[in-house]
Amino acid sequence: MSSTQANGSGAMFDRIASRYDLLNRVLSLGLDQGWRRALVEAVTGDGARRILDVATGTGDVAIELAKHRSDISVVGLDPSLAMLDEAPPKIDAAGLSSRIELVEGDGCALPFADDDFDGACIAFGIRNVPDRPACLREMMRVTRPGGVVAVLELAEPSEGWLAPFARLHVRHVVPRIGAWISGDAEYRYLQSSIAAFPSPDDFAAIMRDAGLVSVGFERMSFGAAHLYVGTVPTPIQA
Repeated sequence: MSSTQANGSGAMFDRIASRYDLLNRVLSLGLDQGWRRALVEAVTGDGARRILDVATGTGDVAIELAKHRSDISVVGLDPSLAMLDEAPPKIDAAGLSSRIELVEGDGCALPFADDDFDGACIAFGIRNVPDRPACLREMMRVTRPGGVVAVLELAEPSEGWLAPFARLHVRHVVPRIGAWISGDAEYRYLQSSIAAFPSPDDFAAIMRDAGLVSVGFERMSFGAAHLYVGTVPTPIQA
């Protein structure tokens, strides 16, 4: 396995699982919670009741999804058992254990039947997937026609007067604080993976090429993150 693969693998996240939530709050200046809420709003429209959360990690998105409406059930999937082990105490504390199921698995080979979900999402995870089109196609496969596939991902801000300061934060502050809090120098991988991620227009094109329709994206917090939303085509649209 190459060093790049190792840095983005489940094994890397196993090592930082106990500090992952703190890292997210500190490195995003607390903005990640608002970004997740926007993702939840996007994927739960039109009465969607059964949602798949790919790369669920410690369960933050799964919890937000289940809290959003009492009729929503969530399956959270992640390749890192250590990350998944952090989720149950949070889920129990929120009183949501009956509506959230956790599954170890690979986003490029989802262990679910076709059309099993009303919607699917992935937050801060598509960047680490070795085959992004395959992951998107799998999320489409398990989502019913007309359902939403939503992707929330970090980016290097490029527009607006605050963009230079935001880029400084991503390029220099994030890797240093990440390595300090996590105790793992590999967390410097975060900055390089953000810089290498496709532009918003290019990633939206990847989603369209995977087969999604009505694809669009929203720039958030001066471009520090983007929310991408597409729809699984119905037979008429296909």
